[in-house]
Amino acid sequence: MSRAARVVTESTAATRSFLRRRTAVFFTFFFPVILVVIFGALVRTQPTGGGLFAEPAGYYIPGYLAVVVLFTPLSRVGSEIARHRDGGRFEKLATTPLSRAEWLLAHTAVNVAIIGAASLLIFGLVLAVTDAAADLRVSPALAVLPVFVAVGVALFCGLGAVLGAFSDSQDGVIAASNTVALPLLFLSETFVPPALLPEWFLPAVAASPLTYFARGTRAIVVEGGAWAGDLAVLSALAVGSLTLGAYAVPDTD
Repeated sequence: MSRAARVVTESTAATRSFLRRRTAVFFTFFFPVILVVIFGALVRTQPTGGGLFAEPAGYYIPGYLAVVVLFTPLSRVGSEIARHRDGGRFEKLATTPLSRAEWLLAHTAVNVAIIGAASLLIFGLVLAVTDAAADLRVSPALAVLPVFVAVGVALFCGLGAVLGAFSDSQDGVIAASNTVALPLLFLSETFVPPALLPEWFLPAVAASPLTYFARGTRAIVVEGGAWAGDLAVLSALAVGSLTLGAYAVPDTD
């Protein structure tokens, strides 16, 4: 069996496993929808009003997309590793031709498909229930938006693999992923503009990989600025993250 065939086979099995867990399917799509409804439709933005959510509605589109691009792969890949380890599946996989890198690539592909669908749902919902449609910049660059989503998902799949490998249980994975994701979500130029943060903290914002996702997607959807540099940095970080993740995936239990 070729490498591509092994990856496709594992991807198919992972997709079926995800679809059988109805609770996981529900919350993958339901949680970000609730976030959009609460902060986008109920709280609403107050342009020039000061404080949080003081930017135009379109400014926060990257933040809503970041919810699934960040949280979902961290928890899903990490939890999948914990389940495999608890069920002794890595011992069985070690007797097959499937390598650790191929295993991670297969599960990354599944997450890209799932989170791509969730991102499309969120993007449409944000335009429907907020005033973001008025800020949307329609241009050929919108075609690059799915690339940002895919690369961002790959980056956090790699990080999720690392968290899963070093956590001793599924509960530990969830705790670790939330500990990593919550600060990144709000301190990476997503929902909190840099102007509201102390100047000494700005280097930390620039060090966050999610910042490059937010900057690039915001340049595409509302600002019309340069996005290629952000995509290049995000891609380099994704390659590094997947490489570390592949080494972290256990080859035995």
